[in-house]
Amino acid sequence: QVQLVESGGGLVQAGGSLRLSCAASGRTFNNYPTGWFRRAPGKEREFVAAITWIGGSTSYADSVKGRFTISRDIAKNTVYLQMNSLKPEDTAVYYCARRRSAGVSQNEYDYDYWGQGTQVTVSS
Repeated sequence: QVQLVESGGGLVQAGGSLRLSCAASGRTFNNYPTGWFRRAPGKEREFVAAITWIGGSTSYADSVKGRFTISRDIAKNTVYLQMNSLKPEDTAVYYCARRRSAGVSQNEYDYDYWGQGTQVTVSS
């Protein structure tokens, strides 16, 4: 089993920055991709970004391209989401997820393990 724990959420003003962390433990499937998703109040969960473990290939939602950066620290088994130029519409609970299959995916149903989420609130 894989355990994923997110941290780094909080309250920030529009234009500010936050860095989210996703630490994996247990049977970590180290060679497989990790993604970030978010669910805003009253909305469906949506893809934000994903990264492959080997090679570090990335994928981003159009809404965050140029503002968010996903990265991973192999030694720490941790994935990060650096969020800059935050907007009120970025307010959501952010979840990290890990696949047991190779390749990044923007489809939440392709991910097998999920964290509990961390709240990000951006004030205007």
